[in-house]
Amino acid sequence: MLHVTEQNFYRQLHDAPLPAVVMFYASWCGKCAMMKPIAEEMARRFREKACFFEVDIDESPKLADEYTGEFVPAFVFFRDGKCLGSMSGVIGEEQFEERLQKIFRNS
Repeated sequence: MLHVTEQNFYRQLHDAPLPAVVMFYASWCGKCAMMKPIAEEMARRFREKACFFEVDIDESPKLADEYTGEFVPAFVFFRDGKCLGSMSGVIGEEQFEERLQKIFRNS
């Protein structure tokens, strides 16, 4: 997963050749630490269907306010720079994969 900040977030999304999944997290968040390996596994499995990014909400509070309301972990899905939806909290690997397949079905 590529780490992005407020300075390069929109450029990275715009330049992404595929739909994007953005994980919003905080270094102090235990649930985020639990989700990180699952997100990384999804990034490996879906590398040909989606780009995966991560945003630290403490580094990029404006992005957190815009997309998560500071509730972490949160995953926001984008296609062509437009937000398609999100999910938050601790999510099982199977549920995460099902959601990715549904959102990016036509990608």
